[in-house]
Amino acid sequence: MNPRLPVTLTIAGSDSGGGAGIQADLKTFHQFGVFGTTAVTAVTAQNTLGVFAVHPIPVAMVRAQLDALATDLPPRAIKTGMLANSELVEAVGVAVREHEEAAYVMDPVMVATSGDPLLEPEAQDALVRHLLPVATVVTPNLHEARILTGREVRTVDDARACARELVGMGAGAALVKGGHLEGDEAVDVLWDGSEEHAWRRPRMETTSTHGTGCTLSAAIAAGLAHGRPLVAAVDQAIQYVARAIYSAPGLGSGRGPLNHFARVGD
Repeated sequence: MNPRLPVTLTIAGSDSGGGAGIQADLKTFHQFGVFGTTAVTAVTAQNTLGVFAVHPIPVAMVRAQLDALATDLPPRAIKTGMLANSELVEAVGVAVREHEEAAYVMDPVMVATSGDPLLEPEAQDALVRHLLPVATVVTPNLHEARILTGREVRTVDDARACARELVGMGAGAALVKGGHLEGDEAVDVLWDGSEEHAWRRPRMETTSTHGTGCTLSAAIAAGLAHGRPLVAAVDQAIQYVARAIYSAPGLGSGRGPLNHFARVGD
């Protein structure tokens, strides 16, 4: 297999609007120069205005997709997104453990940008039990971090404490995304168990935010697939997402998609 084209797997839901989910992941993988494979966990009917229907894929079919890939296209990195219910979370946890040499980016997708739920409430504990302990890095937004830890997250100090708690709960590292922190800055905080890193930028007033979490986690996974250290992969991913937001195409009447053609920096 061509070492310059590492395989990267997304286990996530399909977004018919093309801005999030596996569609966003594959576009991001392409920009980062990795070969993207997929295991589809759910089909959604959505656009920039909201999610109108969700159909989880049967667990046996998700498992069949993962088994087919494992025998022929083993991934160097894996990312997970929408997993919909506890059964899918448990099945994906087994698959991730079977690929123990692959880096694993856990995007704990619970609610769409539109506010529509994408994970059954009873599956939240399953994420903590089955996926968090095997994650190379977990990438929650403030709402997801609050659910996973039970902590209120309003300030940068709250985000720092939350990142540490997520690592204490078993994650290899935690990137708490600060797009909705109080104040004029958006601050992303990474704790890797020994060092803290933070990325600060002026808050952008934009409605082009659909798929930001999916895109960021896919970009981190692609960087790890290329063998980059975690901090370097996160840095490159954050800069890419910022450029993708700044140059968003302005599509749709609601929360629009990013520009996945944005330049990937060094």
